[in-house]
Amino acid sequence: MTGRIIWFAALAAIAVLTTLLQFDMASKTNASLAAVVPKPLRNYAQAQVTLKALGEEDAGHAVDEAQRLVRRRPLPAENLTLLAAAHAKAGAIEPAGQVIQIAGQRGWREPVAQEAVLRLALAAGDEAEAARRYGALFLRNPTPDSLLEELGPAVFGEPGSIGQQTMVAIVIGGERWHAQFLRRGPRVMPPAAFSSITAESLARGAAFDCKLLGQSLNALAQRDAAAASTLRSVGVGRCPGLGG
Repeated sequence: MTGRIIWFAALAAIAVLTTLLQFDMASKTNASLAAVVPKPLRNYAQAQVTLKALGEEDAGHAVDEAQRLVRRRPLPAENLTLLAAAHAKAGAIEPAGQVIQIAGQRGWREPVAQEAVLRLALAAGDEAEAARRYGALFLRNPTPDSLLEELGPAVFGEPGSIGQQTMVAIVIGGERWHAQFLRRGPRVMPPAAFSSITAESLARGAAFDCKLLGQSLNALAQRDAAAASTLRSVGVGRCPGLGG
C-alpha cells in the first residue's frame, strides 16, 4: 500500500513539474504565466521577470533578476542586453558598456545590442565597427527606417571615410543582399553617402542588377538630384541603359 502511495505521489510530482515547465516555455509569449513558475524552475520565465523588474523603481532588484537570468541562460544575446539595461538603470555605466559589447558580438541579429554597440563605437571613434553594426541593422527588415536615417550621417561622415569604406567592403562581399541594399539604401542612407558607396562598389566590381540600379537611381534622385547624377555617371559603365 505504501509503495502504491509513493508511486502515485511520484507520478503527481512529475505531472506538476511537467506542467510548470510548460508554463515556463509558454511564458515566452504569455508574460502573465511567468509569475506561476517557481523561482528554481524559471528559464524563459526569468526573462519576463527581468523585464518587469526593469520597469520598476528598484534598480538593484533589476540587476539581481538580470544576473539570475544570465546565470541560467548565458548564451542568448537578448539576455545580456537585459543585464546591460539593468546595469545602466543602476548607474553602472562601465559594466553596462562591457556587457552590451559582448551581446553585440554574440548576437548580430539582436537589434537592441546592435544599436547600443553602434553608438558605443561612434562614441569611441571606431567608424569601422559602427559601419558593421549599421550593416547588421540595415539587413533586418524590422529595423525602422527612421533609426537608419538617424544613425547614417554619424556612421558614414565624409566621402572616403572609414565608415564608407567599411560599407563598401560589406557590399562587395555580400552579393546576396545587393537587392536589399539598392532598394533600401536610397531611402534611409544619406544620399551623398549612398551615391559614393554604390559608385565605389561598382568601380571595385560589384555586379549590381541594372534594372534595380536604375530604380535605385530614380529613388535617389527624388531626394538628391546631384547625388543621383554622380552615381549615374559611374553606373553607365556597367549598365549603359542608365544614361538614357
